Amino acid sequence: MALARQSTAYDPALQPEATSFFDRERDRLVDEISANFEELMTHANVLNRKLEEVHGVGKEFSTVAELWGRFNTLIRDQQTELAAAADVGVPGTGRANFGASAAR
Repeated sequence: MALARQSTAYDPALQPEATSFFDRERDRLVDEISANFEELMTHANVLNRKLEEVHGVGKEFSTVAELWGRFNTLIRDQQTELAAAADVGVPGTGRANFGASAAR
């Protein structure tokens, strides 16, 4: 035994055929706004996926960048140590220090 009860919700199909211009325009604008919101959500989701892809690619190169950074630091430190340890003289004088050879 089923009870058949008519819904009291708004149903535009049950409204009279002669709707006002305002009602037709409102319905048209509501439909247009809904469609534009759906399109906006679609584009926002696409943008989000692209940003996640870019972030993922950037993370892939972080270990390589860190390795090159360590290599650069190591080479720079070695060059600084070699320059500090070496007695740099004037080429062609035969001496390690030009000041010492000129004082003689």
